[in-house]
Amino acid sequence: MAPAAPKERLSLISRHFSTDNHVPLNTPFSIERNSSRSDDLPAQQQSRTHSTQTTQPPQTKMSNQAPHPALLIPGPIEFDDAVLQSMSHYSESHVSAPFVNTFGETLTMLRKLFQTSDSASQPFIISGSGTLGWDQVAANLAEPGDDVLVLHTGYFADSFADCFETYRVKATQLKAPIGDRPQLAEIEKALKEKDYKLITVTHTDTSTGVLSELKDLSELVHRVSPDTLLIVDGVCSVGCEEIRFDDWKIDCVITASQKAIGCPAGLSIVMASGRAIERFQARKTPPTSYFGSWKNWLPIMKNYEAKKPSYFATPAPQLIHALHTSLTQILSKPLEERFRIHREASQKVKKAVTDLGLKQLASKPENQANGMTAIYLPEGLSPPEILPTLLKKGVVFAGGLHKEIAGKYIRFGHMGVSVTDPARGDIDRALEYLKEGLAEVKKHRNEFMPDGPSPGFEQLMLKGLVTVFVLIIGDEINVDDQGPL
Repeated sequence: MAPAAPKERLSLISRHFSTDNHVPLNTPFSIERNSSRSDDLPAQQQSRTHSTQTTQPPQTKMSNQAPHPALLIPGPIEFDDAVLQSMSHYSESHVSAPFVNTFGETLTMLRKLFQTSDSASQPFIISGSGTLGWDQVAANLAEPGDDVLVLHTGYFADSFADCFETYRVKATQLKAPIGDRPQLAEIEKALKEKDYKLITVTHTDTSTGVLSELKDLSELVHRVSPDTLLIVDGVCSVGCEEIRFDDWKIDCVITASQKAIGCPAGLSIVMASGRAIERFQARKTPPTSYFGSWKNWLPIMKNYEAKKPSYFATPAPQLIHALHTSLTQILSKPLEERFRIHREASQKVKKAVTDLGLKQLASKPENQANGMTAIYLPEGLSPPEILPTLLKKGVVFAGGLHKEIAGKYIRFGHMGVSVTDPARGDIDRALEYLKEGLAEVKKHRNEFMPDGPSPGFEQLMLKGLVTVFVLIIGDEINVDDQGPL
């Protein structure tokens, strides 16, 4: 018998990755990262109805990829075909000339993305999630006992503060009400009360969709506390929000590959100013991390950008190729055009949300991010009711992440190729499905619960989903210990 042709073999293999009768690992209810138990939201999973007939979500054909529901969460996002093709690059040595050239070009392209022409600025690309950026900042730009000011606009400020405390850096949080951001007058007052080594701001907080203003903040920090370094968490903003690194005198931006940059997850990306590098080199104590230490990575990055082979720890060649492809696509057009397209898509989404009678967590236009929208659900409706309906239609949204209101809202990510390639139709379909889904859920509720849900219904529903998820993954978790749902 003749051996199977490559296409036939691929077909056989692909059956093992079929979505039929399969519970997605990346569900609409999963959170994006873990923190301490007290901050955790319970992992939730789409409930399954066992019957003789399995209903699968419509699978939209997107370019050359296998049909699948459109992933419209605030990251990871949908990927362009060429980026995914780059991930299939053959294996090669991480110190070979071709790979070193690719890595070097990728670092140089990051300078253009961040809009820095200062040769003293330093890009870093290290294998890891965006969370590794927090560790790099805490371990390299602060020392044990230092004070740092963390501007709080949601879940990720809590986590960044947590990271600082892990490195014995004293974090003070300046908090704003949910959906808002600390005001400049409040920040100025805080900066005058204490000498802070760093001030951190989450450009777009993925838990709330709140956008922080950077230019005015930087001017304030340089006027009131010129020795304080300005650190920007740009995980959900780099690639869809304007960041003028040099013009706005930013000291450090941390981000990740899987959001608006449009590359698969797995790369921690950092841009540090010359001033930040000098501050690092003037440390009185050694960096408090080994893998994340710039003492180890700085010479590697300099050598790679100079096209010289170098080694500290093995990079991820296929991810570097994918990032190279994504950055090449992004920079093929003026950045101003890219940011304009994201603003227009965001305005379209937010208008549609308003037309549906829904409200955003970020109620003020100046606080609204351009890469995502956090949407309050109608009174009494919870994410586990609407998200499975949307999934069946062919779109994946994310549940709430802010621990105080997680059961009251959903999150819609609109960034990257889903926005820049209108031929895909991702955004229009998602808005149509949202409108249809809300109507269907309301109708279903009215039919089966004409008097409305009984007290505690949402709490029980959420705990039921947690139990299902625990049973599926086989973890031993006491649902009652998960804190407030």
